[in-house]
Formats: sequence, structure tokens, C-alpha cells
Amino acid sequence: MKDTPKYPKITFSSKGILYTFTEPVAMGILNVTPDSFYDGSRVESENQLIDRAGKMIHEGAAILDVGGYSSRPGAADISVQEELDRVLPAVEQIQKKFPGILISADTFRSEVAEKAIKAGAAIINDISGGNLDEKMFETVAALQVPYILMHMRGTPQNMKEFANYNQITDDVCYELKSQINKAQKAGIKDIILDPGFGFSKTAEQNFRLLSNLEKIVSLGLLVLAGVSRKSMIYKILEITPEESLNGTTALNMYALLKGAAILRVHDVKEAKQVITLYNQTV
Repeated sequence: MKDTPKYPKITFSSKGILYTFTEPVAMGILNVTPDSFYDGSRVESENQLIDRAGKMIHEGAAILDVGGYSSRPGAADISVQEELDRVLPAVEQIQKKFPGILISADTFRSEVAEKAIKAGAAIINDISGGNLDEKMFETVAALQVPYILMHMRGTPQNMKEFANYNQITDDVCYELKSQINKAQKAGIKDIILDPGFGFSKTAEQNFRLLSNLEKIVSLGLLVLAGVSRKSMIYKILEITPEESLNGTTALNMYALLKGAAILRVHDVKEAKQVITLYNQTV
């Protein structure tokens, strides 16, 4: 057995509170949507929400990611009000039952971001990286919370049309750097990068990007890897999302070895096991 793993500390500040982790962390996915691609992530009642959140916390989730807008390819668009009606009660219920747990609000809309933070969320997770709402950066800066900046082209409805890259990793790095500069100029202090696996990318491009993940890490910010049960796994293996846990586990370990700091997952217990085993190798 080795001593304390030599992993760089993960630190960020939210609403004046400093959070520090000495190893990679697991972020549990809670979708308050009726149409997410993996039905195991959907919650349809308050009791189910609290049960699922409690299970993830017990299994070691450091962050719970609450989303009310399905971002699967071709997902239906919904109004801001409908998203708010899904997200705000979920955030409030989780914070009331599990005070102190870090909640991220998965939204690309500044109005939802602002109200979710006021309801108890501590992080904004934006799949559009600021491209779908011109007020997002200034809103997050004013809220003084960490911002997960994901790479995506287009919208969930049309992103498949934009998977045309010269060199996938270099192009993603270039486009991320452009948005990082804008976010920092707006005053956002803590930025976490998400390469956006599955968003405006083919399966081949996803794997090429994953194999070069250290280039994203070299941008100097924390990196989140979100491959859990995605089509890059189940289509390659010719299985279903429900059968994709083993493939998810394999790619999560690969992402950690490439420098990922946060694993966004449907299955927290297995992700924490991967992190524990990874710690024995560093």
C-alpha cells in the first residue's frame, strides 16, 4: 500500500467558501427530466430524488449535478419556466435534506443559473460554454461561483451537424481557450473544463479527444470527464446504456490517468472504486 496519493489538490471557491479535495472527485448525475438518454439517471418524484441523492452521497459523491433540460442529441427544447420548475424544487429539496452538499446546476441559461444558485446550488455546469446565453459569464461572475465550461458546437437539437474538425483535440483546445478568455475577462475566477464527450463529436472523435486529454489538462485548469454510459461506449460495444457500466469504468480510469480531476457519473460507487484504485498507482 502507498502513502497519501500524490495528486494535486482540487480547490475552488463558491460564495466565499473554499473547498479543497486531495484526490479526484465523483459528481453524481441527477436528471429531473422525462427524456434523458439513460433512464437510470431520471428522477420523477421528490421521494425518488431524495433517495437517489442520499445514495450517491453515501457512496461518496462530492458534487450532485442537477439538470432540468435534456441535452441528449435531438432533445426537445423547453421553456425557461419549465426548466426552472424542474430545477429549483430539486435544488431546494436536496439542500434542505442534505445541507452542505455541493450542488451544481446543469444549465446554459443565465436566468436558471442565477435562480439555482440562490436556491442553494454552488456551481454552474454549462454545456454550451457560454455560447448560448450572452449573459451567462457576467451572471456567474456576479454570483462568485465555479463555472464548468464545456465544449459544444451548436445546440442539443442540431449539434450533430457541427462535427467537422481539422484536428479534433487542437480545435477543441482553441475553442475552449477562446471561451476561457471571455469568462476570465468577465470576472469568473474558478473555471473547470469539460471537453464535451458526445457533444458535436463522432464516436471516433470522442476517442481521439480522450486519448489526448492531457492537452486539455495542459491548459492549466481542472478538467471534468463525462463519459458515463454515453453512445461512444454502447454503440462501439453494440450494447445498451443499461449495459454500459463496465465500459464506463474502463474509460473513467483512462481519463484519470490522463489527468481528469472530476468524473461526472451515473454510478458513484463504481466511480469511487476507480478513484481508490487509481490512487494506488500515483
